[in-house]
Amino acid sequence: MRIATWNVNSVKQRLDHLLSWLQERQPDIVCLQEIKCVDDAFPREPIEAAGWNVAVHGQKTFNGVALLSRRPFDEVTPGLPGDPDDDHARFIEGVVSTEAGGVVRVACLYLPNGNPVGTEKYPYKLRWMDRLAAYARDRLALEEPFVMAGDYNVLPTALDVPNPEAWAGDALFLPQTRDKFSALKALGFTDAIRAGSDAPGLYTFWDYQAGCWQKNLGLRIDHLLLSPQAADRLAAAGIDKHVRGWDKPSDHVPVWCDLALEAG
Repeated sequence: MRIATWNVNSVKQRLDHLLSWLQERQPDIVCLQEIKCVDDAFPREPIEAAGWNVAVHGQKTFNGVALLSRRPFDEVTPGLPGDPDDDHARFIEGVVSTEAGGVVRVACLYLPNGNPVGTEKYPYKLRWMDRLAAYARDRLALEEPFVMAGDYNVLPTALDVPNPEAWAGDALFLPQTRDKFSALKALGFTDAIRAGSDAPGLYTFWDYQAGCWQKNLGLRIDHLLLSPQAADRLAAAGIDKHVRGWDKPSDHVPVWCDLALEAG
C-alpha cells in the first residue's frame, strides 16, 4: 500500500497537478494539506471520477486538509482532540481496510507554522504538538499499522536545511520545536524518509522567493511517521521532487512510502 502526503497550497488551483500526479505515482491513500477551501467547495467530482473516495475537513481561505483513498473509508474523524476551542482545520484521520483483511489508520495533519516567534503563534504551535503527542500515544496503544503524514512545519535536524545558522531563530528550527518532534518520534515512530537515508538535501519544500528552487535552497518539513507495525512493513519511501518544476506548482512536493501490509 502506497501512502503519500502533499501540501498542495490550494487544491482548486492545483487540481490538474493533483490529477496528473495521482495518475503518475498511483498511491492508495493520499493526505492533502492547505486545500484552502470549505468542504462544499472541494473539487470532489473530478477526483471521485478518477476513482477516489474523498474525506474533507476544510476551512475558508486558509488551512484545510483532506484524505483520498482508493478503498472506502471505514471511519473518518476530523479535528485533533484536546482543544474544543481550536477552530483551525488542520487534522483529519481515516481508517481503511486492507486487502489482507486488516486495517491501516492514517492521520493527515497540517501543523502550525509558529512564526513570528514572540507572538501567540509560537505557543499555539507548541500546544498543538503536545496535543498531537497525546493523540499519537493513544493511537499507538491500538498496535495497528498507523501513519501520521503531513506538513509538520518542523526541521528535525541540520541535515534538513541547507543553511542551519540562518534558521536558528525560526519556529521551524528552534530547539524547543525540534525537541517536541524528537519526543513524538520517541513514542515509537519511524521517519519513513530517514529510515532509508541520512543524506542531506532531501527537501520537500522550496519557497517561491529568492530563487530557492533554482538554487536548491529547500527544507524537509513534510514527514511520514510510522508506527512500529507500519515501520516493520516499510518497503520504500521517496520524495517526488520533480513536481516542484511543473508550471505554477505548489511550494511543497509529494512524499510517499510503500508498506507491505499484505505480508502477515
